[in-house]
Amino acid sequence: MEHYYQPEIECASRDQIRAWQNERLVPTVKRVYESVPYYRQLMDEKGVTPDDIKSVDDLHKLPFLTKDDLRKAYPFGLLAVPLKDCVRIQSTSGTTGRRVVAFYTQHDIDLWDECCARAIMAAGGTNEDVVHVCYGYGLFTGGPGLNGGSHKVGSLTLPMSSGNTDRQIQFMCDLGSTILCCTPSYAAYLAESIIERGLRDQIKLKAGIFGAEAWSEEMRQDIQDKLGIKAYDIYGLTEISGPGVSFECSDQHGMHINEDHFIPEIIDPNTGEVLPEGSVGELVFTCITKDAFPLLRYRTRDICVLNYEKCPCGRTHVRMSKPMGRSDDMLIIKGVNVFPSQIEAVLLNKGYPANYQIIVTRENNTDRLEVQVEMTSEMFSDNLSKVSARERELVEALKAMLGIYAVVKLVAPKSITRSEGKAVRVIDKRKLY
Repeated sequence: MEHYYQPEIECASRDQIRAWQNERLVPTVKRVYESVPYYRQLMDEKGVTPDDIKSVDDLHKLPFLTKDDLRKAYPFGLLAVPLKDCVRIQSTSGTTGRRVVAFYTQHDIDLWDECCARAIMAAGGTNEDVVHVCYGYGLFTGGPGLNGGSHKVGSLTLPMSSGNTDRQIQFMCDLGSTILCCTPSYAAYLAESIIERGLRDQIKLKAGIFGAEAWSEEMRQDIQDKLGIKAYDIYGLTEISGPGVSFECSDQHGMHINEDHFIPEIIDPNTGEVLPEGSVGELVFTCITKDAFPLLRYRTRDICVLNYEKCPCGRTHVRMSKPMGRSDDMLIIKGVNVFPSQIEAVLLNKGYPANYQIIVTRENNTDRLEVQVEMTSEMFSDNLSKVSARERELVEALKAMLGIYAVVKLVAPKSITRSEGKAVRVIDKRKLY
């Protein structure tokens, strides 16, 4: 049976959703124009005023915001309320340039918690569940978001944070965790560790809510099989609020965007033109219920497609596909667009664990793509000629998927550093040359 946190909103008619968006967008644009000088300047430069925005149909008239704008306006330049009204900040884990800081009023946090509560209930969560949160806490939004959502649902919440795998597994067994919330790479590592310790029969997990990094359908299946759970995707950005911008339901065919809070568009990443329904392009969000940090037409750089067809789960909010990559950090190797998820799909289809690293270098002005892949212990015991044959097989499979040649190195089990946060999958050394 499908669970909803707010059925009257999650299953509202498309007309009702559009009516909410129109009635919230217009005053939000007016308020941002009047209270955020940085955004007012962008609108003035584009020759648009709040009076030009009468409904969602006028959204395309507004200027875009990018992460560069957030860095330029750091720390207070995009704040739309007095600082004294804010009760919290969260910040991105970005390693380049200035950090991005997002501000929250108490009302913002309440709405964010509700979005995460919808995600937990879509994964089958109720007040009888034990929600095990091992996303990071602190400035990262993962831990606080799912923690708040779990409280709203009334579940027993274990605020584990990331790391200390022995303690994670002990609490999982002793306290009967039923819903696991973490990055997919850490879920894969936990599954590996639980099986190694022979504790697979002692865990009571039924579902997992995994996000904050890209993962493939093959990786989902692998985690589901190893932990005996149903694995749900969740999506969000610190700048927009955090996890819970969209989430998967039991149908597992795309993530429902909380459209009563966030209006999505798909644009051509090169021209900025809004694309017709069903097109693949860059996802853009406009926040229509946020007090402190309401971003308008924020470019996520995530490439995906929106699906407005009726979902078997009963929810009516549009579904976004799992991001197929990013318009800014996809790899372009020898002129070919390469997404790490494509490489992961090949590896998992061939029976390799989800532990790999992609290393890109440039030699004699030519790109070189190397994929280091961990073997299973069974593979590791093979003789050298068998290992070489396996490498050649992967080279061919990757060439068929990507259209370019990759060097494949099979390495010993557990030799690639495990991540308890976001996995470092790609090392691009070309910028050092």
